[in-house]
This record gives sequence, structure tokens and C-alpha cells, in this order.
Amino acid sequence: MANTKANDEALQQLKAVVKRYPLVPVHGIPLMEPIAQRWASVEKFKARPDDLVVATYPKAGTTWMQEIVDLILADGNTEKSRRVPMHVRMPFLEYCAPPPLSSGVDKLVNAPSPRLVKTHLPFQLLPKSFLEKNCKIIYVARNAKDNLVSYYFFDQMNLMQPDPGPWDRYVKKFMEGTVPWGSWYDHVRSYWEEKANHRILYVFYEDMKEDLAREIRRVKDFLEVDLPEDVVQKIAHHTSFQVMKDNPMANYDTVASIIFDRTKSSFMRKGEVGDWKNYFTVAQKEAFDADYLQKMEGTTLRFRDVL
Repeated sequence: MANTKANDEALQQLKAVVKRYPLVPVHGIPLMEPIAQRWASVEKFKARPDDLVVATYPKAGTTWMQEIVDLILADGNTEKSRRVPMHVRMPFLEYCAPPPLSSGVDKLVNAPSPRLVKTHLPFQLLPKSFLEKNCKIIYVARNAKDNLVSYYFFDQMNLMQPDPGPWDRYVKKFMEGTVPWGSWYDHVRSYWEEKANHRILYVFYEDMKEDLAREIRRVKDFLEVDLPEDVVQKIAHHTSFQVMKDNPMANYDTVASIIFDRTKSSFMRKGEVGDWKNYFTVAQKEAFDADYLQKMEGTTLRFRDVL
């Protein structure tokens, strides 16, 4: 009876803080209001030399890479990877929300080393201590149109992010960089340009879809972990889209339905390359492509299946 009462009280507390928070600029980057309010704790985060960071623009393959990294470090032990949900295994650095939800910094501060850290922060907002400590960073980038589509559906189902509004308006907001975590263009370019100066492994979502085992080998080599080929293949199977979608420790099914409205979308939706073709009109594609070429001018960064 006591447990039931405690659960009811926790649910009421949760309901009180679940709302679509507005965006507030932090050094020019639009972030959710709770993050902006506690920004000092993120900015001053003290990294350790053995911290490992998985950085992405939202909905670019974050959870996919997190699961790969966790399995590599567990030598392919799939039972170990199912011990707790992903957001516990690899806390979300800048995530902040009012109690009873805890912040990423709170979870990480007292976590034992080596710490695994997830972030969506663009390079210019990444706490400087990660660079000062020469931490390894794995960055995953996904082509802009597929990333946009996935983000649109996520913003529909995530009831703590701004309402995405109609599709046509969302396309424009994405192009303008007025969505949470800002401009996709600046995000992918900044990590690409800084990979020569820091320990950054840059991975493409499309390459992972093409040959997952090959990209797992790249990650394990970057992490300096020696794994036999049969373990690489085991990890590739365990991190295939369908296996992960059926894994409650990876698919975010443990997140309360009052936060993730699964009637709008599942957290892991399709995981396909080229799905954007099912949503963009000819006019939207032409406008997006012209804008894309302008914003990506001057960079050596190239994506497949984007134009």
C-alpha cells in the first residue's frame, strides 16, 4: 500500500513538470528552458581524462552508437548491456528538468570512471574541460533530410520539447536552426572541422547502415579495444535496428508515457536511409537543396543521399 501511494505521488510530481518547454538561447543556441536555467552546471562540468563522449545532433543515431560503445566496452556481453536502460548507462550531459527528474550533470558527477557521456551540444557549447582533458569523442552525423524527418516525429512524441507544428513549418524551422540544439549545418560542420585538432572519431549514419561491422571495427580501434571478429559480428547483430527496437533497455520503452506519447511515434521509428523521399514535396526539396548548398559551401564534409 505504501509503495502504491509513493508511486502515485511520484506520478503526480511528474505530471506537474511535463510540459512543452520553450526554447531559450544559450550563447546563441536555442535550448529548452530548463537547460538554459541550469546552464552554469553544464558549462562548468569537470571532465576526467578517461571520459568518453558520444555527441550527435538529435535523432542522428545517438542511441545506436551508445549501444555499440557499451557493448564494445563490455567485450560483447549482451547480458551486461541489458542491465539498465540506456539513459542510466550513458547519462545525457545537458539534460535538465525540474524534480522528480534528475539532471545529467547530477548523474555524472559522482559516477565511477570511466564515465560514458551523451550530448547533443554543438562543439562550441561542449564543456571546455573535455578538450582540456583530451577526452575521446565519437560523433555521429546523419544526412540532413533524414535527420529532419526523424526529428519531426520525435518532437511530436516528446512532450517536453516544443510542439513541432505542421510539417511545412517544421522544414523551415530546421533550415533556420530554430529547433532545439540549433542549426544542423553548424553542428555537423563544427565537429568535422575540429576533428583534426582533437580526438574525435567522425562516423556517418549512412556508413553504419551500409556496413555496420566495418564501423564497429572503427569504433573499437578508436577505443583501443581488441575484440575477435566473432564478437564484432555479435555486436553487429545485437545493434541491428530490429533487435534494438525490441530491446526495452535500448528503445526507451522505460520512459513514462506522459513524457513520450507513443501514439504519435515510437522512439525507434524506421531507422532507414532515404525515408525523407516519403515526406518532402518537390517544392520543399528544391527549396531545401538550394539552402543546403549555400549553408554547406566551403566545407569538405559530404553526405550521401541528401540531394
